[in-house]
Amino acid sequence: MVDTATEKEHVLDVRTLAPHVRHSTIFTLIDALPMGASLTIISDHPPRPLHYQLETKFPGQFSWDYLEEGPEEWRVSIGRLTAAAVDTHECTCGGH
Repeated sequence: MVDTATEKEHVLDVRTLAPHVRHSTIFTLIDALPMGASLTIISDHPPRPLHYQLETKFPGQFSWDYLEEGPEEWRVSIGRLTAAAVDTHECTCGGH
C-alpha cells in the first residue's frame, strides 16, 4: 500500500484500497507527514474532492502538485510546507 521511496517521499496507490477508506487512509498519512516531506497519491480519477478537503482542514499547510493528470491515472504530490513557507502563505480563504 505505502511505498517509502525515501524518508521524505511516500507513495500511496489508492486504487488498491476500498473506496470508503481512501480518504481516511490518506489523511492518516498526511497527519503523520513531517515538515518538508511529501506523499504522492496515485488514483484512477481526478482527486478534486480530496484537494478541497485538504485545503479546508489544513489551509495553506500543504502544497498540491499534479504529476500526471489522466486519463487513466492521476498522480498528485502533497507536501507538508515548512514553517517558513506557512508563515509567508498569503491566505485567500477569508478565515483570517
